[in-house]
Amino acid sequence: MNEEEEQKPQEMSPVLCIGMGLFIVLTAVIALMLAAPFEASGVKAFQNPESVWNPVYFVILIICFTAFILAVLRFGGQKLVHFVMLAAVAVTIYYVLAVLTVPYTYIAIIGTIALTLLLYKYPEWYVLDATGLVIAGGAAAIFGISLIPKLIVLLMVVLAVYDAIAVYKTKHMVSLAESIVDLRIPVLFVLPRKRSFSLLREKGQDKGKSEMEEAFFMGLGDAIIPSMLVVSAFVNYTSVAPALGALIGTLAGYTVLSRIAGRGKPHAGLPFLNSGAIIGFVAGYVVMMV
Repeated sequence: MNEEEEQKPQEMSPVLCIGMGLFIVLTAVIALMLAAPFEASGVKAFQNPESVWNPVYFVILIICFTAFILAVLRFGGQKLVHFVMLAAVAVTIYYVLAVLTVPYTYIAIIGTIALTLLLYKYPEWYVLDATGLVIAGGAAAIFGISLIPKLIVLLMVVLAVYDAIAVYKTKHMVSLAESIVDLRIPVLFVLPRKRSFSLLREKGQDKGKSEMEEAFFMGLGDAIIPSMLVVSAFVNYTSVAPALGALIGTLAGYTVLSRIAGRGKPHAGLPFLNSGAIIGFVAGYVVMMV
């Protein structure tokens, strides 16, 4: 194989494309299943879903948390970041299990401890994916019931712009993603390009090849943010058309994204996914009003 062939970008196989698309669908489905239990239990991110300040708080939280993680990593605080992220993951898992096992709280506690220990001791890619679905579905449900659709649409526009800037301009999101991969925590969905791929074995080996080239990665946020609109539309409208439209639109945006992603180079997902979700939501809303 000559140098030109080695540098040729890898095409994403249909299996990888469908697999990542399935993660998006499963996140939305899990979030929809959790929405009613969360509402019944009073688990919300914001008590007033109609407050215009909620999206502002959301964006500020994301920017501050990202800045904190990058700053700590820059000064060699990988262990601290690992602990903080695992703690955040554990809290999310507990909330999900707690609403599903009411009134048997001890089951949620035991399950949270078991999953957290599994993540710490054996963070293989399929363990990260399974746990990531629980986290993504839970987060999408919590924020989806905490914001009305029009505020989520506004938030999605802002986050799409921020994602594009963070990936293509400042590139700090790329640095964050690479660092997170090394920490082996469930904030990314991972699908290997080869059956022999292992996150555990890859650590410290094959340094000539980037893990980004050995597997296809997608941030949980790419599944969570559009699913928030799906959940919000589902709980705020009597018709399922806006929610269904948002989900179909997300998949349409993902189809466009998958044509350029998965080739070993990072791409901003939210501009495609959020645009598709918003267009689908608007189309579904029009159908509902007709």
